[in-house]
Amino acid sequence: MQIRIEAVDLPGRSCPAGPGFPGYGNVHVAVQRRARPDELLDLHPGDATSAAWTLECAASPLADGLDVKGPHVQGRPGQRFVYLVWGEVDDAGGFTMFRRAKLMLDGVDGQVLAEAVAAGRLVARLGLTDASGHPLCAAVRPPRVTWSAEETTGGAERRG
Repeated sequence: MQIRIEAVDLPGRSCPAGPGFPGYGNVHVAVQRRARPDELLDLHPGDATSAAWTLECAASPLADGLDVKGPHVQGRPGQRFVYLVWGEVDDAGGFTMFRRAKLMLDGVDGQVLAEAVAAGRLVARLGLTDASGHPLCAAVRPPRVTWSAEETTGGAERRG
């Protein structure tokens, strides 16, 4: 199975300072690998029109639903999430994280997750700018993210 994250409304490459926010330049976003915080998947500039990531994972049954695991899935069963990490990229290409968003898998409806396992892909669609115009952070659940099941072979999409 795959998790596909499709993001729009990125906050920009430069995020000015504000209350409780020091401001950052050359802002980028990526997915962080579990147990390897310096290993980032598909770094996108903060001023891109959109960003997308496809994560390989597997689902296994639990007493009360399904558990999703994979190299980019963090947390314990029932509390799984994917980290979207925000950081500054320096002139040498180094990334310094300043903020993270937890894309919470416990926000996925059980029926949608079961359909995604059968279809091959769970899709998350979300905007990445918060109400203050800064990079989205904290725990992200519906309605900030919309989850759906989709065929991996390019077939018809199933929405939940």
